[in-house]
Amino acid sequence: MSTRLHSVTKSFGDLHALQNINLEVKEGEFVAIVGPSGCGKSTLLRLLAGFDRPTHGEITIGETMAANASEALPPEKRSIGMVFQSFALWPHMRVQEQIMFPLQHRSSKKMSKNDKQKRVEEVLSLTGMTAFADRMPHQLSGGQKQRVALARAIVASPSLLLMDEPLSSLDAELRSAMRQEIQRIHKHSGATIVYVTHDQEEALAMADRIVVMQNGQIEQAGTPRGIYYYPATAFAATFVSKANIIPGVWNHSTFHPFNRSHTFWEKPKVAPFFQKKSIFPARPDELILIGEVQKDGLQGVIKNVQFQGTYIQYTVSVEETDLTVHADILQNFAPGDTVTLQLKESSIKGIGLKQA
Repeated sequence: MSTRLHSVTKSFGDLHALQNINLEVKEGEFVAIVGPSGCGKSTLLRLLAGFDRPTHGEITIGETMAANASEALPPEKRSIGMVFQSFALWPHMRVQEQIMFPLQHRSSKKMSKNDKQKRVEEVLSLTGMTAFADRMPHQLSGGQKQRVALARAIVASPSLLLMDEPLSSLDAELRSAMRQEIQRIHKHSGATIVYVTHDQEEALAMADRIVVMQNGQIEQAGTPRGIYYYPATAFAATFVSKANIIPGVWNHSTFHPFNRSHTFWEKPKVAPFFQKKSIFPARPDELILIGEVQKDGLQGVIKNVQFQGTYIQYTVSVEETDLTVHADILQNFAPGDTVTLQLKESSIKGIGLKQA
């Protein structure tokens, strides 16, 4: 069943944490909510969970009205699962007891004792925790604890699974492994997931759709590829794809960076926002550096060099504007070098996606 937020606003006194949010999460969809701290993404999750109710607007889960300004279903009656950043495991319960708990305390699920045990075993197998069923939380690694939290959240087959930055407390290697684990669980369980994160890479890697938020509002919503390649606003461009925002002049689909008449970039697929603002979004991987002065490019000076393994990140100063460029590791520039900056031909042609 789908979940809908219709004209939802949430205020705390004079602070408007959410403003006129309209969003539908379809059955079985994996939606990631991204944005900086304070943008309202956790408030949105709390409203879906039933921990708060909206100041205006309404929330429906399936055909059920879950909340409006005057009333709200409590969390235990919403058929939701929740995975927290801190795991939130009970220290006195074994793994299988942690997972059994929702089945024993959710009155809407009428199951026999044997059926409950069978379901726990299924979820233990799904999350790869069968061999750890009798362990206590203190005997588990961080990744194993997160698997238990996931298992506990999905065991009762909730209509909606809410995840609040569940991987932020794990190290980089574990985060990568758990991303794959969550994707696998989503595929096999068919759960509808709303996943809150500040990590753009997590959202791009896992979600069917991304919702970018800023200042309590939805800035853009679309597929990961759509938002990455075709951002609708400067904020979406800089937050998700880390784009450089370059000033200049547009002439239809032709852009003259820094008002250089002899330098022009073609970009037929660009949001109207950028043309209205006379700016151009260029991702670090869309730009190339040439170690010679070229007439049809931007002259700049290397300010900073960072080796990143598969690429080198350069900070290039062009007319007192710092631009970030990801270059091939075979290129070797040093701070103080003069370079010419150009746009890649592949960026001009685009990749054949519709704008998000």
